[in-house]
Order: sequence, then C-alpha cells, then structure tokens
Amino acid sequence: MQINELIENFDLLDSWEDKYRYLIDLGEKLPPLPDQYKTEQWKISGCQSQVWLVPDFSVANKITFIGDSDASIVKGLIFIVLSIFNNQSPQTIKDIDVDDIFAKIGLEEHLSPSRRNGLSALVDKIKNYAQNK
Repeated sequence: MQINELIENFDLLDSWEDKYRYLIDLGEKLPPLPDQYKTEQWKISGCQSQVWLVPDFSVANKITFIGDSDASIVKGLIFIVLSIFNNQSPQTIKDIDVDDIFAKIGLEEHLSPSRRNGLSALVDKIKNYAQNK
C-alpha cells in the first residue's frame, strides 16, 4: 500500500476510535513472521510490546523488511512503517522525513508515550540498517 493512500484513508476516518480500528485492520495484513525470527537478535528494544524487525539485503541497493508484534495496534504501526520504508535504497531510507508522514496521518498526537517511543525505536533501527548498509 502506498503511503499517500494510507494518509488519505486516515483522513477519511472521523474519530480516533475508527482510526485505531483501521490500524488493527492494517496489522492483520502483515504476513506472519516465522518463529525462527522471534528471537532477541531481531527484537526491537525500547518497545513496550514485543516487536521484531528483520531486514533483507538480497536485492541490490534495496532493503526490505518483515516485522511483527504481539500487540494488534503495534502491528498496524509496523504495517505503516514498512509501507514507508520497504524496498527502498539505503539513501532513500535515510532521507525520508518520517515525522512529516506521521504528522499527516496524525499518529504522534494520539499515541501513548510508550507507543511513540517504540515507534521511534523501530524507525531508528530501520535507519540504522540503512546507515550501515
């Protein structure tokens, strides 16, 4: 799903209750993460929920990611983050202004501080993979 489509879909929803339901629906679209990746090696620290992120560098000059969480809303946040960053070059990943995208969706103001911290930790990890590629 393209990020502009996500922004438009969030704009169409009137209440944050509807937006949370939409986040949960998005999370259900994440492909299941194989259990072999649900280890400390792939776990994102700084998240209240359990979150795993696995990069794939097999395509030249592109990074793809798979991720999962044990929390429904967090799965939706992972879906959004992966929609932004998946299949991008390391330079593009480093250049993306994710705060601007989150502001357009309205995420920052409606997430608890612990979820905001976890979201930041996830984005930081992705940017770290791009920096070290």
